[in-house]
Amino acid sequence: MVSLARRCCAEITGTFLLVFFGAGAAAMTLMLARGTTPATPFNVGIGALGGLADWLAIGLAFGFALMAAIYALGRVSGAHLNPAVTIALWITRRFPGADTGAYIVSQLIGGALASFIFAACAGMDAVTIGGLGATAPFPGITYTQAILAEAVGTFILVLAIMGAAVDERAPAGIAGIAIGLTLAGVITTTGNIAGASLNPARTFGPYLGDWLLGGANLWVYFPIYIIGPILGAVVAAFVYDYLWK
Repeated sequence: MVSLARRCCAEITGTFLLVFFGAGAAAMTLMLARGTTPATPFNVGIGALGGLADWLAIGLAFGFALMAAIYALGRVSGAHLNPAVTIALWITRRFPGADTGAYIVSQLIGGALASFIFAACAGMDAVTIGGLGATAPFPGITYTQAILAEAVGTFILVLAIMGAAVDERAPAGIAGIAIGLTLAGVITTTGNIAGASLNPARTFGPYLGDWLLGGANLWVYFPIYIIGPILGAVVAAFVYDYLWK
């Protein structure tokens, strides 16, 4: 049995990868669109394509990062990388309650470290223009709509996690690909509603970084990214059990 300390280190590392590359891609998209990123002096790049092309690029960045984390760290900690996943597994008695708090704190730390280090790499434009990839409801989207979108997206993601990783009947070796591509698809489809966080730690890191580094204060939206993902994840876990048991 791997010690809790080592499993928490794995959760920090995996969540760091997810937020650094995924939320970082979202920040870089905005910077490219404004022509401010060091990558190019012109107003060209991902942001210039617009629409679903932006979200596909961001979704794939998240999906590939999640894939890598699952294959690298799954055998150590299970690669939850998401407080909503940890809570859903705990509620359905697949994860010990004594370890749940430590996992969640580790995931939040990983998300925060990723945002601060991305800002150190990309400069203050990543904060003031890119917002460190922070999520928020888009214009015209209500608080309730945003929660629903986050719940539905997380429901789909956790169904894939249950079938490809948690269920012992799943074929070996498919978890990373199946879950990563599911995340990419959900972000591509629902990103323009509320940002498709699906993960409280993914939103916590950029929010904390923006708040402390002089960017936007978005904490008023944080309950969306707690309630929606946890609700969707828990419902998905119970639905999966009902369908298969």
